Amino acid sequence: MKPKQLEKWHFLFMGLAIVGVVLWPLSQWLTALKGSFIMITYFAAAVGIFAILQMLSEMVQNFRQQREKIEQISESLTANKKLLEQISQGVRLSEAAKTICYRDSDRQQLRASVMERLHQQDFEATYAMIDSIEQRQEYKQLAADLKLTADQYRNATDQDRVGQVINYIDRLLEQYQWTNADMQIERLIKKYPDSEKAKAMSAKLVEKKEKRKRELLDEWDTAVKKSDVDHSLMVLSELDLYLTPSEGLALQEAASEIFKNKLHNMGVQFSLAVSDKQWEKALATGQAIIREFPNSRMADEIRSKKAILQELAKK
Repeated sequence: MKPKQLEKWHFLFMGLAIVGVVLWPLSQWLTALKGSFIMITYFAAAVGIFAILQMLSEMVQNFRQQREKIEQISESLTANKKLLEQISQGVRLSEAAKTICYRDSDRQQLRASVMERLHQQDFEATYAMIDSIEQRQEYKQLAADLKLTADQYRNATDQDRVGQVINYIDRLLEQYQWTNADMQIERLIKKYPDSEKAKAMSAKLVEKKEKRKRELLDEWDTAVKKSDVDHSLMVLSELDLYLTPSEGLALQEAASEIFKNKLHNMGVQFSLAVSDKQWEKALATGQAIIREFPNSRMADEIRSKKAILQELAKK
């Protein structure tokens, strides 16, 4: 029995040895395969991360472009509002005045669109736009001015082109078109990265913007001290574009007092008109209160009696 048992142990040992010999290279291969798998996984992860970063970069770029467009529209609306206020001067706008106002706004937008194409050196599109503008009788002079500018830019050297673009940016800065000016400066630096004049425009933009902010703050302070409610509100509407959140909070109390005074003055005008039975004036003043202070208690009271005022105003 013992020899047979020894033989069995012998065979078992031999079998384990054979399995060990077979499994050793297999384990080495699996280890190498595991290393390759890890490397492939790392590579795939790196590719995935790069793709995500690229996608995020495009999203940020698109967001920035949308923000610039919104800011440009906001500046345009603010400019229109200021122009309307200057033309109206507290009286009702005539249709002719409105036409002049919107035509001026159109000119600014048309000029900006043409100059954008021109500075991109897309001359074919530039001249096509100018030809289209020229078809309108009221814009013929604008088209002639734009054509002259386009001709000068197309025939200029790089140095002269930088100068022409800078002159255009200076014009935008004088009109407080900060977003449009910022976009033009960015394109100019990208087109001419070695131009010191182009690089200097970024600092000039910040300087001009801060200067305008200081002017508005001084104008606001003067209007508040003089209790000039209407002018202080007009200044505040523009100043709001320049203030940081902390600066806005600092002016909040004063602004609140200004709005209260404005509402009080309009309320007095409304009461006097009602007392004098000047129903048309009372209705117009009441509608202005509802429009400018829709959430006030006074607006609610006038709103509840608006139908009666309308009937009285017809008589």
